[in-house]
Amino acid sequence: MADEKITTRDDGVTTERVVERDNGPDTVYVEKSGGGGGLLIGILILIALAIGAWFLLAQNNSEVAKDNAVAAAASDVGDAAQQAGDAVQDAGEAAQEAVDGQ
Repeated sequence: MADEKITTRDDGVTTERVVERDNGPDTVYVEKSGGGGGLLIGILILIALAIGAWFLLAQNNSEVAKDNAVAAAASDVGDAAQQAGDAVQDAGEAAQEAVDGQ
């Protein structure tokens, strides 16, 4: 007669039932079945990766906007400096003409 040994383990997430049958001196059959905990973990990891990618893309977009604002401000400062230089040059030329005209 075949000997059969059944072992059941449950850790709260996965239930495993192992059936071992000995049908003779050389043959042992082992059946294993488990829960779907791996699928749940895989879905949670996929969701976490999607959220992380969204945050990285949002941060990159804000960095680009900040860089564009800094470049625009630098351009405005350069324009103001050019206008100030032109005004100083015009004042110097007017002063020179005033001295030469005396």
